[in-house]
Amino acid sequence: MDQNSSDNSQAFKSEVRRDMAIDWDVPIVMEDGVQLMCDVFRPVEAGNYPVILSYGPYGKYLLFEDGYKTAWDRMITNHPDVAAGSSNEYQSWEVADPEKWVPEGYVCVRVDSRGCGRSPGFVEVWSPREAQDLYQCIEWAAQQDWSDGNIGMSGVSYYAMNAWQVASLSPPHLKAICTWEGAADMYRELSHHGGILCTFMTNWYDMQVSSVQHGLGSKGWRSAMNGEWVSGPAELTSEELGANREDLGKSARDHEMDDEYWTSRPADFAKITVPILSAANWGGQGLHPRGNFEGFTQSASNDKWLEVHGREHWSEFYTDYGREMQLAFFDHFLKGENNGWQDRRRVQLQVRHKDKFVERFEDAWPIPSTQWTKFYLQADGHGLTEASGEQAATVSYRGFSEGVTFLSAPLGAEAEITGPIAAKLFVSSSTVDADMFLVFRVFDASFREVTFQGALDPHTPIAQGWLRASHRKLDEAQSEPYRPFHSHDEKQPLNPGEPVELDVEIWPTSIVVPAGHRIALSVRGRDYEYPGEADAGLSNMKNKFTGVGPFIHDDPTDRPKEIFDGEVSLHFGTGMQPYLLLPIIPKG
Repeated sequence: MDQNSSDNSQAFKSEVRRDMAIDWDVPIVMEDGVQLMCDVFRPVEAGNYPVILSYGPYGKYLLFEDGYKTAWDRMITNHPDVAAGSSNEYQSWEVADPEKWVPEGYVCVRVDSRGCGRSPGFVEVWSPREAQDLYQCIEWAAQQDWSDGNIGMSGVSYYAMNAWQVASLSPPHLKAICTWEGAADMYRELSHHGGILCTFMTNWYDMQVSSVQHGLGSKGWRSAMNGEWVSGPAELTSEELGANREDLGKSARDHEMDDEYWTSRPADFAKITVPILSAANWGGQGLHPRGNFEGFTQSASNDKWLEVHGREHWSEFYTDYGREMQLAFFDHFLKGENNGWQDRRRVQLQVRHKDKFVERFEDAWPIPSTQWTKFYLQADGHGLTEASGEQAATVSYRGFSEGVTFLSAPLGAEAEITGPIAAKLFVSSSTVDADMFLVFRVFDASFREVTFQGALDPHTPIAQGWLRASHRKLDEAQSEPYRPFHSHDEKQPLNPGEPVELDVEIWPTSIVVPAGHRIALSVRGRDYEYPGEADAGLSNMKNKFTGVGPFIHDDPTDRPKEIFDGEVSLHFGTGMQPYLLLPIIPKG
């Protein structure tokens, strides 16, 4: 049956499937005349329902299993509860399964972002234009006859990242956001780690966005959901497709500092007042933990909760654990149910052990009982101890090398390390710059490294941090001892051979280190590499996984050998006592 909505200019198809009324390709007209296409999954029974909305570039018609085969197979093998209770015919990458949400009395709205999937237009990811589009989609959904005007945003990664953005604009009908593993600072968390260009964004854009750009038509995917073209019906030439999208890799290379291009994209946490459920992943080093911690601690909302888990990036959102948590949150804030959510403690942690996760609730982040403890790097023997030293010394390594690792003695008792980490170093280079790759590590009694299934890479180390020495300038107003914040607004080149002080942010983590194990800090000149065999990676990504997943920093234009492969020296002595600041959590 074809229907017309009173405020839209074209027909759309409606049908009943799996006890849901589904409206395919409903147009939402933007103020500039561009029609963004959405699918609406709603209860068959007429009524007014709260809405779970998502807006993104991955193609709403693309079945999860088709577009992300390896991720899907791993998820349903490791988490059979994801596939249970659903035909999985409408599962789409990183958004809610309507077959599990519509029966709970929700409408699910999926919008193809401008220029992607079924929506025409120019592709410019996370841009101010997209945020304005999303604002209008939220207000459109609030006015539909199946809506009760209470709109929530939910989704993983991209869908969480633009939820932070649009919440800053305060759409009147946005009543709650669930930001699941979503970065919030496009420069520091996605494009330039510590000022060092990460190639992930370019590769992701090629593999997951350009591959479903609007206009591919029959050259793209055919939808297993309804038989239509995922990126159609229009079919454009390769030249037309190129003209309709930003060259994202070029933009990242052209904007090496945190300039207006980047500052127009992050969320303004001071303006976010809606209720928040912010879910991070300990193993998301390189993209997905930092923004969720920052959003929780910095946002102005009085109603905000933090959850932190492990395992694969996409899994827990879909498991019963994640879905039931999301449902309780939205039931409270979109339906007004008195279900005890408001009485929940604000922080829910899956504390990571070598072989399990143990759930614990806290009242704030960082954890109030944290004992901030300095472990000093020792030049003699490359130790890591709680005692500082005064003896003058240097330890040097080649810029593109594995650097040097500072290792503690075996721990006499079990120790929990949960929270943000920071390091202070005193560094010189034989050139005008140096890139610092810091890896916090754990080794067992046989010196085997403890790694984990991270958000993407199956051999993820405990925590990582990055800093380009010329980007060492701190924003003092935003810095904390445990989380230095760099301005990235000017370069401060090194004078060859002259040491400078560097404060390095190492992203939050959690690990209960068994007695007899050792902690370590590696100071490297290149990305961490797991010493074992590389993992094949995922079908939606270009590279094999060697310990850092797709978060690689090897662009030769950003890291020319003549500058970054010099001799780098770590300095020790009076007034130069490098240390690692760790969040030790006392027992009890």
